Amino acid sequence: MSATVITITSGKGGVGKTTTTAAFGAALALRGKRVCVVDFDVGLRNLDLVLGIEKRVVYDFLHVANGQAKLGQALIRDKRIDNLYVLATSQTHEKDALTFEGVNRVMAELKEEFDYILCDSPAGIEHGAIMALYHADHAIVVCNPEVSSIRDADRILGFIASKSKRAEEGREPVQEHLLVTRFDPERVKQGEMLPLHDIQEILSAELLGVVPESKAVLKSSNAGVPASLDENTDAGRAYRDAVSRFLGEVRNPIRLPSAPALEMAEAEPRGFLRRLFRFA
Repeated sequence: MSATVITITSGKGGVGKTTTTAAFGAALALRGKRVCVVDFDVGLRNLDLVLGIEKRVVYDFLHVANGQAKLGQALIRDKRIDNLYVLATSQTHEKDALTFEGVNRVMAELKEEFDYILCDSPAGIEHGAIMALYHADHAIVVCNPEVSSIRDADRILGFIASKSKRAEEGREPVQEHLLVTRFDPERVKQGEMLPLHDIQEILSAELLGVVPESKAVLKSSNAGVPASLDENTDAGRAYRDAVSRFLGEVRNPIRLPSAPALEMAEAEPRGFLRRLFRFA
């Protein structure tokens, strides 16, 4: 078995990256895939909280990377989905505690056991993010429909292709995907958020899904339950649809909270947007 590595990343913090990692991983596991979600955010881990396994963490990523524990001791199996596993990271070490050799060793072991490995990357291009992106086969860039978030996502997309193991070995580039979170058509209509067509034109990555602004996402995160497990919420369905699209199961148009959002006027003049991004 040789796993597909998916890195969940963003240019800006607070856009829903960890929530997405948990929801995407759970939805993949529900389809019978053997999945491990890995927290790369040393010192600021939250993936264990979002998945409700924080009290079960004894050994973590760094223990395995440094040879202080075996992988089987650190992996935590989700109690709701048998084939979903979590590898938490350290809360007490500095970010540079992750070493290239240690991460390589852990990733090699994980690839032998799983179908998919989801790396929850820190935001931006700091040390942990570089480590998470290096091993990616796919990168899912999470962003909100706001100018600052889109600009930072644009910069991350420019960074991904040149810093991966695939680029180093001359293989096919990392496949880039986009997931828009906290989308609110009413705020788009009022000019407070960017319309979807502007986001797609600026970032030029495959759009996997649009997750609406929803109290259900916060509620599920606080309860330690992946948002995708609730089929009765728009957010839960959006995450499941995103996984279906990733797996090539569906090619139908993205479902939005409100269809008219596609036709909304642009939130900012196009000249202003062009000045902010790579194609300016």
